[in-house]
Amino acid sequence: MLELLAGGAPAEDLAAAVAEARAAAEASAGPAGAGRIDEAGRLALAVHRTLRQHRRREAELTALFETAGDLAAQRDLDAVLKAIVRRARALLGTDTAYLTMPDEEAGDTYMRVTDGSVSALFQTLHLNLGEGLGGLVAQTARPYATRDYRHDARFHHTRLIDAGVLDEGLIAILGVPLLLGASSGSGQVIGVLFAADRSPRHFSPDEVALLNSLAAHAAIAIDSARVAEATRAAYAELAEAHGVIREHAADVQRAEESHDRLTDLVLGGGELPELAAAVAGLLGGPISVHGPEGRTLARCGNAGSAVGSAAGWDPAAVAAAVAESRRAGRSVPCGGGWVCAVTAGQELLGSLALRGRPELAGADRRLFERAGMVTGLLLLVRRSVAEAENRVRGELLSDLLTDPGRDPAGLVERARRLGVELERPQLVLAARCPDEARAGLAAAAVQYLFGRRGGISARHGGDVVLLLPPERGVAPGEAARRAAERLAAQAGAPVTVGAAAEPASGPAALAAAYEEAARCAGALEALGRAGDGACAGELGFLGVLLGDGQSPARAAGFVRSALGPLLDYDERRGTELVRTLEAYFECGTSLVRAKDELHVHVNTVVQRLDRIASLLGEDWNSPARALELQLALRLRALAPNTPG
Repeated sequence: MLELLAGGAPAEDLAAAVAEARAAAEASAGPAGAGRIDEAGRLALAVHRTLRQHRRREAELTALFETAGDLAAQRDLDAVLKAIVRRARALLGTDTAYLTMPDEEAGDTYMRVTDGSVSALFQTLHLNLGEGLGGLVAQTARPYATRDYRHDARFHHTRLIDAGVLDEGLIAILGVPLLLGASSGSGQVIGVLFAADRSPRHFSPDEVALLNSLAAHAAIAIDSARVAEATRAAYAELAEAHGVIREHAADVQRAEESHDRLTDLVLGGGELPELAAAVAGLLGGPISVHGPEGRTLARCGNAGSAVGSAAGWDPAAVAAAVAESRRAGRSVPCGGGWVCAVTAGQELLGSLALRGRPELAGADRRLFERAGMVTGLLLLVRRSVAEAENRVRGELLSDLLTDPGRDPAGLVERARRLGVELERPQLVLAARCPDEARAGLAAAAVQYLFGRRGGISARHGGDVVLLLPPERGVAPGEAARRAAERLAAQAGAPVTVGAAAEPASGPAALAAAYEEAARCAGALEALGRAGDGACAGELGFLGVLLGDGQSPARAAGFVRSALGPLLDYDERRGTELVRTLEAYFECGTSLVRAKDELHVHVNTVVQRLDRIASLLGEDWNSPARALELQLALRLRALAPNTPG
């Protein structure tokens, strides 16, 4: 028997050896000998059971140590959970093992990991606190085992849990809590570990203790994995934040260097084309600089070549984008690019446009907006210089208009030193606006001339006079209308501009041209066309007659006194007596030509003229009355706001 015990023989071999020895002892020594053999056999079997328990315990401890080592080596939470369940199934030799964990958001517990499971319904089970065997284990933080789960009344059964257990075919289930801080006496249940069989089974205290020990190691491993995972996440966030900080620092440094470069360019006397080229190089897209009225002042591509960077943009969309940028104080997207309003306080100095960059990242967008600020600084510097130069030139212009005959040669020489050739043809404009906007008009004139790169402006009387080289292919009247539009945009008020009929040269001729332009501006106001532009030649003799500053009311009164009966008759009857009279005079009082102009029969023209005679008197066609009527008709055509 000692040899059998030393060799680790099974209990059956020991029992056979005891039976054989007892039979021999009973035959030789009688009952006393047999009794001694029975006692020796009992002791041998007891030693055998003890050795078997020690070997099993040793195997369990070895498995636990191996499990603890495996779990400690894992850093991924999912890998840790799978290892726990797989080890639990292997240690207890069950058909399946699984682990449930609480869902903080849903407020219940769900099946996290399974091993040996075949039921999809079982693998997706959710249970509330206190439901089923797992709910009881989680609620009490104590292990529970059942030989037959379906018929065990100790647990709170639910239809969904029972359906899942039935679908998996489980009968015997052992559940132990995963406890953190159990040694302190107030452990936290972070999950439940299960081992289960598909046939009835009694789980011994040793098996319960074994699974409980595994759960203790598992809880620590899970907590360590969570800490490691949180540490990795924190490290990743820290690395990301570090990258953002590094990128932001680089952006700040780039912005500072770019701002210094652009500021140095301005302070060094750089011009708008140089600034546009620098910004285009920094942002990698075509740049254009525009005045407040939208006219292009400079443009450049990303390689420094001149390109039509504003071409293809809808002017209305650009104007709306500039207004939005001015209101928001930031650049805004426009037509596949970006627009930034250039302002100084509440004054709009112009705008900066970037093409070819539909997306503008934060750093580049801030750089673009800084470029808008630097552009505003350059425009202000240029305007200040222009205003200083224009004050000197304005003194020359004032002397020229006040007394051109006192020293003509001296005036010509003074102008030449300022870069103005009075002996070459110059266009003379007289601009005026309401009294409260005159100061703004003077500044607008400086800005307008500065954008044109040439010319002189000065206040003279109630006007702002502009002397500038004529543009090729642009008639004086058209130049006056363009000036009226641009000056109004810059002054923020309607501006009326009159021009001399032709460019003039020499002091005396230029002074006379100003008188003509001033009379033209006065005639426009008298005709109710304030805010418009024209030259004296376009108004004809009415410009001479009305150029003394008569009010629109006097012009309307003259039209009413001459044509009143015809106007009233046409309004009441819906006839065209005024149009007939106008066509009659325009056709040289020819009835035949008048009827062709009016597209009526000659008898109709005769009948209408008879009606005109009855309304105006028989002398309506006398030379004096005819001249008066023609003046009234012409004045009515030129002044759209004249009554009638």
